[in-house]
Amino acid sequence: MGDLAREAEEIMSELDKTVASVLTDRYTANAARVRELAVPLTETQFWQRPFLFGNSFGHLVLHLTGNLNYYIGAQIAMTGYVRDRPREFNDPNPPTKDEALKRFDDAVDMVLETIRSHSSEDWLTEYSGAGTDAKNRLAMVMQCAAHMQHHIGQMIYLGYEWQRQAKNGSR
Repeated sequence: MGDLAREAEEIMSELDKTVASVLTDRYTANAARVRELAVPLTETQFWQRPFLFGNSFGHLVLHLTGNLNYYIGAQIAMTGYVRDRPREFNDPNPPTKDEALKRFDDAVDMVLETIRSHSSEDWLTEYSGAGTDAKNRLAMVMQCAAHMQHHIGQMIYLGYEWQRQAKNGSR
């Protein structure tokens, strides 16, 4: 192998490490933020909607768990996960807060393992999954991280509303 080829290979190896590091840091930070936001919520607040519209914090956790398990687990890591998206938002018998958060943590751990196992070639592998236009695995993993960020914003707002209601003595 010539010097130029060896140098290109070293650069790609560093790029693989950088991509994995950036993505694992983002997913780890997102998961920590979800956990942090969930801590002050009672079991009831976790599952109850503070507004007449929208979702509960808990159903957003179920949704993020389903999203990661489907788009990354089933479609990339080949876990065999079968998604029931409607149930993520209206499960009449949801798990406990602790169990929902554990399932979320398990999904994030699976994502982290998947990220760490990928090479440059793996990231560029063609991707297909229901409800997405991602062309390759890297695009899908990035899309899922952005999706988490979006719902974390909603979770922050739900937390503020629960605090406001507690302060004002409503609900």
